[in-house]
Amino acid sequence: MLRAFFVSSRPVSWVNTAFPFAAAYLLTTGQIDTVFVIGTIYFLIPYNLAMYGINDVFDYESDLRNPRKGGVEGAVLDKRMHRPTLIAVLVTNIPFLVYLAIAGSPLSWLVLAVSIFAVVAYSAPTLRFKERPFIDSLTSSTHFVSPAVYALVLAGAVFTVQLWAILGAFFLWGIASHAFGAVQDIVADREGKIGSIATAIGGRAAVRFSVSAYLLAGVLLLFADWPGPLGAILAVPYALSCAAYWNVTDASAENANRGWKRFLWLNFVTGFLVTMLMIWWVSLLQVG
Repeated sequence: MLRAFFVSSRPVSWVNTAFPFAAAYLLTTGQIDTVFVIGTIYFLIPYNLAMYGINDVFDYESDLRNPRKGGVEGAVLDKRMHRPTLIAVLVTNIPFLVYLAIAGSPLSWLVLAVSIFAVVAYSAPTLRFKERPFIDSLTSSTHFVSPAVYALVLAGAVFTVQLWAILGAFFLWGIASHAFGAVQDIVADREGKIGSIATAIGGRAAVRFSVSAYLLAGVLLLFADWPGPLGAILAVPYALSCAAYWNVTDASAENANRGWKRFLWLNFVTGFLVTMLMIWWVSLLQVG
C-alpha cells in the first residue's frame, strides 16, 4: 500500500511544488523557521499525493489505455487502492492544512484555498477541469505557482512589478508545460472521451502554443531585478525541445513523449540554475 501511495504521488515531481514554496518563503523572510519546515514538507509530499492520487483514482479507465502510464510518468492505480488512496490524501493533508491555517492570515487562507481547490477540481468528478480545454492548462499551472504565491503572502512579501513579472513567467511556464504534456496523450484521451487543450486544438497547434508561452515567459523575466533577466535564457531549451514537434500530427502525437522525457530532465538542470541565480541575487542584496 505504501509503495502504491509513493508511486502515485510522482516522487520525481515532488521538488516542483516544494521548491517554489521553500524558495519564496526563504527569500522573503531570510530564515528557516517552523512554518518553513512544515510548509516545505507539506508541498513536498502530502500536496503531491493529493494532486496525483486523486488524479489516478478518477483517471483509472483512461490510464489503462495510456501506454506511458505505469511508471515514473504516472501510476495505474489498482481499483482496490482507490478508497485507501483517497483516505490517505485526507489523513496526510488535513493536519498540515490546519497548522498552516493557524500560522497564516485571511489572505493566506484564500491563496491556500485556491491552491487546494485547483488540486481537487482538476480531477474530481463533475468539476473535472482537466477536461475543459485551456482551463486545464490554467489549473495545472496553478498547481505549481500557487505554493510560491502562498509562501509570499504567508511571509508578508511586497508584490512589486518585478515580482509580478517573475510570477507571470512562472505561470506561463506552467501553462506551456501542461499544453505540451497533453499532446502525447491525444490518442489515449480521445479513445477515453477525455477533452484537453490538445484534443481541442490538435497536437500541432498545442505544440506551437506551448513554444509561444515558453518564449513569452522568457520575455517577462527580462523585467525582473538583476540577475533575474538571465533567467530568460532558461526558457530557450524548453522552447527548442517543444519546437522539435512543430509539425506533429495527431496520429503521431505519442512521439512527443520523447520531448516530455527531456522536459523532466530539463527541470532538474533548470532548478539548479535558478537556485544559483537566487543565491547571486541574495549576495547582491547583502553587498548593497
